Amino acid sequence: MIKLLAKLFIKNSSNYQDVKVREQYGVLCGAVGIGLNIILFLAKFLFGTISASVAMVADAFNNLSDAASSIIQILGFKLSSKKPDPEHPFGHGRIEYISGLIISMLILLMGFELLKSSVSSILNPKTLSVSTFSIVILIFAIGIKLYMMIYNLSISKKINSVSMKATATDSFFDCISTALVLISLIFANFTTLPIDGIAGLVVSLFILYGGITSALETIEPLLGSAPDSDFVKQIEEELLCHKPIVGMHDLVIHDYGPGRLMISLHAEVPGNMNIFEIHDAVDVAEVSIAQKFNCHVVIHMDPIDTENEDLKQYKLMLSDLLKEINPSLQAHDIRMVPGVTHTNLIFDVVKPFDYKKTDDELIKEIQSSVLKKCQNVFCVITVDQPFTKH
Repeated sequence: MIKLLAKLFIKNSSNYQDVKVREQYGVLCGAVGIGLNIILFLAKFLFGTISASVAMVADAFNNLSDAASSIIQILGFKLSSKKPDPEHPFGHGRIEYISGLIISMLILLMGFELLKSSVSSILNPKTLSVSTFSIVILIFAIGIKLYMMIYNLSISKKINSVSMKATATDSFFDCISTALVLISLIFANFTTLPIDGIAGLVVSLFILYGGITSALETIEPLLGSAPDSDFVKQIEEELLCHKPIVGMHDLVIHDYGPGRLMISLHAEVPGNMNIFEIHDAVDVAEVSIAQKFNCHVVIHMDPIDTENEDLKQYKLMLSDLLKEINPSLQAHDIRMVPGVTHTNLIFDVVKPFDYKKTDDELIKEIQSSVLKKCQNVFCVITVDQPFTKH
């Protein structure tokens, strides 16, 4: 159904990276979610009230909160697509993350309310009146929620939307919760246990888990998470296509919302070439990366000595030593200043976040290791932190 509606109402519906297309997908999926959740709420509330099932009525209100979440999703997509202004020069894309966080909070609120009513139902159980139609309604609801999970997850991957992913997660846990309600109604006539309240309690725990999971996923980009290593590799591959660029380091990616990435990096270039030729190559690389990854790019040129044979040997030695100390350690901006009595080897070393030693301890360890290999080489080291996931 979503594919058909997208073809009917969204122009260039396959251009998922376009800001307008993303917005229209968010609005379309949100509108479908509102309609389906309201239908489920009315059906579950009616037959849950008739059968005196606390779990089924609570599940109905869960669907009503899902409809409210879809409204927030639509507002999030609408507001996040607003163009940059003087107060927000990088746009409003992070509003989509905020809307995903609000949806997660609504899920948690619903989970707590269901938890309270379920405990009350366990302490004060009521006799259930189960009808065949109630069973059919719940089976139908599971099918609808499965469909909502599938289309929200599929579209979220295509348009890179955390709020739609949160909605898909919520739909998945709705399937589980409704299935538990269904089981409680079926077995209610075969036991004296307060199975309705127990089922509601288990459902509430699933809902709470889903809310916490969704909240963590939406908070991560708001805090500023490291870019995926595959994405970093793609950027590096594209950069190195532009000669005479020979390397990359100090990559920083700022996420201001889907389609609003700000990238800065250092490009290593031969230091013996004409600066105007190198500058032209860097400009071309900036445009190419910006167009390919739909982002804004700033590249800093770092000239390196590509002809000094002694420096090449020092680089190989340093690479081997760092691997011995810790395979995750990396060095860049390596240069040398030869002198009468000794040579200064100057470089930056990237230290993993989980590395146990302090910066000073790491520096001393590297200096000591280098001196054992080359007694006339003194290391001048700056410690950097990684900006990517490994």
